[in-house]
Amino acid sequence: MTDNRPALSLNQEFLCSLDHGETAGALSQWYTITYGLRLRGTLDVGALSAALDDVVARHEILRTTLRKDDDGWHQHLHPPGPVSLQVRDVASAASADSADRAAYDLLDEIEAEPFSHREVPLLRAVLGRLGADDHVLALRTHHVASDAWSMQVIIADLAACYAARAAGRAPGLPGATQYREFAAWQRAKEESWSGVASRHWRERLLGARLHTLAADRVLPEGAADPYSVYRFVIGRELAQAAGQVARTARSSLFVVLLATYNLLASQLTGETDLVVPTFTAGRNEPRFAGVVGPLYNLLPIRTDLGGCRSFADVIARTRASCLQAYANDIPFPLIQAQAGDLMEPCGDDHLAVSAFEMLPPPAPAGSALAGYGRAGDIRYSELRGSRTSVPVGASTPKGMLWAVDHLRSGELAGLIRFSRDRFDEGTLAGIAAQYCRLLSASVAEPTAQLVTS
Repeated sequence: MTDNRPALSLNQEFLCSLDHGETAGALSQWYTITYGLRLRGTLDVGALSAALDDVVARHEILRTTLRKDDDGWHQHLHPPGPVSLQVRDVASAASADSADRAAYDLLDEIEAEPFSHREVPLLRAVLGRLGADDHVLALRTHHVASDAWSMQVIIADLAACYAARAAGRAPGLPGATQYREFAAWQRAKEESWSGVASRHWRERLLGARLHTLAADRVLPEGAADPYSVYRFVIGRELAQAAGQVARTARSSLFVVLLATYNLLASQLTGETDLVVPTFTAGRNEPRFAGVVGPLYNLLPIRTDLGGCRSFADVIARTRASCLQAYANDIPFPLIQAQAGDLMEPCGDDHLAVSAFEMLPPPAPAGSALAGYGRAGDIRYSELRGSRTSVPVGASTPKGMLWAVDHLRSGELAGLIRFSRDRFDEGTLAGIAAQYCRLLSASVAEPTAQLVTS
């Protein structure tokens, strides 16, 4: 018999600690994830609806709510139920470019809609008709029930279930590992993590504070905190040059981009000892690769730029910091417990903690998590990156998020998610332009003497 009140994971406990109601924080109606798929071919809407229901029945976390009572927070598991699938007619597109624009416009519109974590299922879908055999499917979840990796799992399962339903049969997927199993495993590991890894973080983060940027304005107490996204593009030639520098430095493109951000942060704040949070998948245990839920982990990367004479030095310092952090990747609440002052800047309304991440590149064709492929007679592909500066709803509790995404064109799509009531868009546009200039100059001459201003 399934326990309908399984224990919280450490990740869920951390999210609950950021509860500020429906308008701000990790449990707000804006802390969501929206993915878009372009569907081409003759679509069976009934089969799609049934496949969405199959996915929710398969993954318990998509029908699990977080509740607080006298005993604190706990999970409450609900029985399977129908997924909301709205069908909308999108304006007829006269060209491929206008159809693409209409698809992205629909995603923007959906992403800005509120989504309560209290209403199950925590998966919703909107189907936009672009033409007789051309659709865009928006899949949306609340972040308390998923993460970026989970969305790829959902897409893969949805494709398999749709193919079965369209063929008139029930899906034959093997049983899924559930998020509650991950939570139980994580709790069982707490004691072992409290040893060497915890000591590492206690020493590594001694006296550290999370990196912050000064906000343009302070929100009134209790005010809603809606978020926007500023998007920019790193051109193909610059992306290739950064990749070449990464290979020469025996590093990764992510490290080179984070090193550039460290330089930018130092220029903006005047600080050389920086703690920039990034994210890991939190799936070091292979059996949880197919689990849907918030497994992602916040990992603080502390890099001291003091004494760095060139960008090559900054890359080397950043690489060493990343390797140390990844080797001690334990749940962030356990890290936080070893560095009591780390989160102190979060209490200053004039400051915004700034995190940096790089999204994984598109998986190769044939991969279970490729983001594109076939589902029955339908060809589907994930919509990535191409939007410019648009208002959206997805929030980033306690700060802003920088993210870089790979585009199939070879370009990189930069994204800054920020509070539109705390920051002017012009401020973010200026910072993004400064980042691109710094990246260009740094990879052109990585051994040149650093300019301090």
